[in-house]
Amino acid sequence: QVQLVESGGGLVQAGGSLRLSCTASGRTLSNYAMGWFRQAPGKGRPFVAAMSWSGGITPYADYADSVKGRFTISRDNAKNTVYLQMNSLKPEDTAVYYCAGYSGRYYSGQSPASWGQGTQVTVSS
Repeated sequence: QVQLVESGGGLVQAGGSLRLSCTASGRTLSNYAMGWFRQAPGKGRPFVAAMSWSGGITPYADYADSVKGRFTISRDNAKNTVYLQMNSLKPEDTAVYYCAGYSGRYYSGQSPASWGQGTQVTVSS
């Protein structure tokens, strides 16, 4: 059974940076598409970023318009870990951030098959 564990959340001032980590057990992350979603209080859980598996001709990634140019998703296959580097943080980025694992190599048109427990990110103005 896949288990995803996030870490790296916290309190940061606007304009600051945080790096979230997602470590997996029971799965080799490099073989699957991975993503990040977030949920603010009383709201849904929209997509933030995703990346395809490590193989293929050219692994690729997508981002929500609201984070494009500020957030970067990446992975360290040796550590079986996926990261979300968040720069130039804004108060509206405040949310619980969830790591998501897909069942295949690509995420387009797919819903995540597994979720982490979430990590809180709070950005103060």
